[in-house]
Amino acid sequence: MPVHIDVLTLFPRMLDGFLAESILGKGLERGLLSVKVHDLRTWCTDKHRTADDRPFGGGAGMIMKPEPVFAAIEQLQKPGCRRIYLTPDGAPFSTKMAEELSKETHLVMLSGHYEGIDQRIRDTLIDQEISIGDYVLTNGTIAAAVVIDALSRFIPGVLGEEKSLTHESFTNKLLDFPQYTRPAEFRGMSIPSVLLSGNHAEIEKWRHAKSVEKTRSVRPDLLK
Repeated sequence: MPVHIDVLTLFPRMLDGFLAESILGKGLERGLLSVKVHDLRTWCTDKHRTADDRPFGGGAGMIMKPEPVFAAIEQLQKPGCRRIYLTPDGAPFSTKMAEELSKETHLVMLSGHYEGIDQRIRDTLIDQEISIGDYVLTNGTIAAAVVIDALSRFIPGVLGEEKSLTHESFTNKLLDFPQYTRPAEFRGMSIPSVLLSGNHAEIEKWRHAKSVEKTRSVRPDLLK
């Protein structure tokens, strides 16, 4: 059963082009997964469709109110669904996490905005909090897009070449090796001769060595 994803956001149009293009767009067209984007203000009940308010105790910024979020998630959630909040102070997103999420049947993703959401939402409704990096975005819709794109690549059939999953950065806890294409020589720069040898064992050996070299230089923490 393909995974279905409901995204709750105050800026639903941010995902329009993203969901329609490239590999992800083709996966959606073929029914390999489904994504529905919801405007959180739909569940606001006052005439101004107020989704945020000032924080108790003072402080800068606004906090997303509990009423519309509770109403939205309670309406959308199904038995066995996983409810995710995208936030800078969540657990770091990883390839392993993307693969695990790809095996779920229903995900509800809540995009954080402003200074965050009322803590009662986190305490009561959220199963998993995810951060895509140690930085702050203008809103969590962008983070939701990153998570959707990453997990979609683990859904069978979404990628045209399944082998690419095992030959890219982080899958084997190594960064990717250098890649080359035609022409073999360009402006005096030639590709490594091993790639023209036809010796697949030697090519794999070279690629692994280059991956280790790149990882040691850029992300030595992955080798520990």
